[in-house]
Amino acid sequence: MADPSGPSAVVSIGYEQRTVEDLVTLLQRHGVAVLVDVRLNPISRKKGFSKKALALALADASIEYRHERDLGNPKDNRDPFRRGLRSARDRYTNHLLNGASAAYADIVRLARSTRVALLCYERNHRSCHRSCILESAQSEHPDLSILEL
Repeated sequence: MADPSGPSAVVSIGYEQRTVEDLVTLLQRHGVAVLVDVRLNPISRKKGFSKKALALALADASIEYRHERDLGNPKDNRDPFRRGLRSARDRYTNHLLNGASAAYADIVRLARSTRVALLCYERNHRSCHRSCILESAQSEHPDLSILEL
């Protein structure tokens, strides 16, 4: 497995219980060049985490922001996913391989040469669909390390 501090590593991060400042500091500390927002709808009731505000905060820190709507977890699959249902993981993985395959391929390609972070709400990597994206990427590219923050 690759060194998690090398460029062939993807950071998985949730903003639950974090401020924008905390998030940006963590991303900078871990050398993230591009943050990919994998929320279906990049809006938040939490100050600073909606698309425009987050993009501005990241730009100030020289971190590129990308929203990949196609990588979002369908709304009706979120609660079953958080509850750990295997059927919800399977449903998302199927979505990833079909409806989101182009966005997925772009992100994996980018992560092979640039330090990328995937962002969603859930702080726990395993309770978020980010885990499916990164498990698929790592199975295709075993040298790709995952750093969970």
